Amino acid sequence: MAKHKYTTSMNGAKAVGRDLPISIKTSVEVCRFIKGKNVILAKNMLRDVIALKRAVPYRRYVLDIGHRKGMATGRFPKKTSKEILGVLESAETNAQFKGMNGSRLFVAHIAAHKASSPMRGGRKRGQSAKRAHVEIILQEREENARKNETRSGERK
Repeated sequence: MAKHKYTTSMNGAKAVGRDLPISIKTSVEVCRFIKGKNVILAKNMLRDVIALKRAVPYRRYVLDIGHRKGMATGRFPKKTSKEILGVLESAETNAQFKGMNGSRLFVAHIAAHKASSPMRGGRKRGQSAKRAHVEIILQEREENARKNETRSGERK
């Protein structure tokens, strides 16, 4: 079996979802939505999208998309959120296996790539299926040692 290749060589806990049956455009928007967030916060945000409580702001693929309350354009990509949530939980499990602190994990890198488009069968014959690859790398946040050092050095 071939080793999975990542777009970056960052260290941390990694997970890849291959040939997920989701749209590449919605997966790009959801990836941008949770990038840089704490893992616990990102998982809660994705669960809110699945429950239709929070919309994902669309910034790139915005043609004919309506506005949402509190933001410009947005949607509720439930299927994409479920698939990315599964990959995120897999990366979190890999981090725990490596001995990383689960409360300090954040999404350091997340990317969606276009996968192969196999032809559908049956009634949809002749149409191509939508597929995407999603890769996630989690890292631990640094301690707040730098902030504590600067505070102790200040004059009161």
